[in-house]
Amino acid sequence: MRLDRFLAEMGAGTRKEVKKLIAGGSVSVNGSPEKRPDTHIDPEGDRVELNGVELHYTKYEYYMLHKPQGIISASRADLRSRDERCVVDLIDSSRKRELFPVGRLDKDTEGLLLITNDGKLAHELLSPKKHVDKTYYAELDRELSPDGALRLEAGVDIGDERPTLPCSIRLLEPCRILITIREGRYHQIKRMLLTEGCTVTYLKRLSMGPLELDESLKKGEYRPLSEHELSLLKDPMSGSSAHIQQ
Repeated sequence: MRLDRFLAEMGAGTRKEVKKLIAGGSVSVNGSPEKRPDTHIDPEGDRVELNGVELHYTKYEYYMLHKPQGIISASRADLRSRDERCVVDLIDSSRKRELFPVGRLDKDTEGLLLITNDGKLAHELLSPKKHVDKTYYAELDRELSPDGALRLEAGVDIGDERPTLPCSIRLLEPCRILITIREGRYHQIKRMLLTEGCTVTYLKRLSMGPLELDESLKKGEYRPLSEHELSLLKDPMSGSSAHIQQ
């Protein structure tokens, strides 16, 4: 990898800015000053320092975002219009063009969203074979009956080729529920509840597999995943459940 590209990806500045840093003697490689921006380095083997501070290369980035309403779950490259705002726009990263959301939340849905550039992990989490649990808090325009909850938990016809998979529902106070699904069909929760005559008025995702929304994050805020959270996501037994938890 070129030295100037490495520095730009590590957030040291634009390509133009990092070339000035290199030319000014602010950068060293393996303890020796380096003034050529086109010098090729091993980002994982060579020691690169900027003003005496070592820069550690990371190939992938992982962010937990508290998605607000009104933002589209897409990468910038997926948008049809430059005027639309997408979740990646909320992330301050030199690799923003590589980032994408793992799965989608409706525009009017809030809550947990994982943003990364790790395609392999995203595939593992989204694979239909994995059946990764996703838990949501929902507010309804009318109360869901216990019998209705049981029907939804068993799987219902929402107009697709096959019924929904079994899910788990916890009835909270009237018109408020927790629902855990194992799929990610289009408007799935809204369509499921409509079969019982209930319209979803508010929806928020609380968890995805072992990853739980950090409630200290305000809407629109994000933070990098912790090493513990990342290790849980990468553990195949943590990313899926053998049964639906009640």
